[in-house]
Amino acid sequence: MENSKTENWNNPQPIPQENKKILAGVLAIVLGGLGVHKFILGYKQEGIIQLIIGIITCGMGGIIGFVEGIIYLTKSDEEFYQTYQVGKKGWF
Repeated sequence: MENSKTENWNNPQPIPQENKKILAGVLAIVLGGLGVHKFILGYKQEGIIQLIIGIITCGMGGIIGFVEGIIYLTKSDEEFYQTYQVGKKGWF
């Protein structure tokens, strides 16, 4: 006469990995020159480089972020996760 709570108390369920695809993609398109999308994905060094490029080029470096945002949003969730969160691919 055990209920479901006591049957699974020591059987933890896997926590799904956070998918940051939409957030990173939109931020890359909108704020690409500031490198915000790189920081969201955990790429601190690439984010700083993107920020410096954006400042030096007076925002024209945002084209890199715009292209990356389009790439992020066109990938499937699994492909994005494997490439940018597991594989830690920093650029394009």
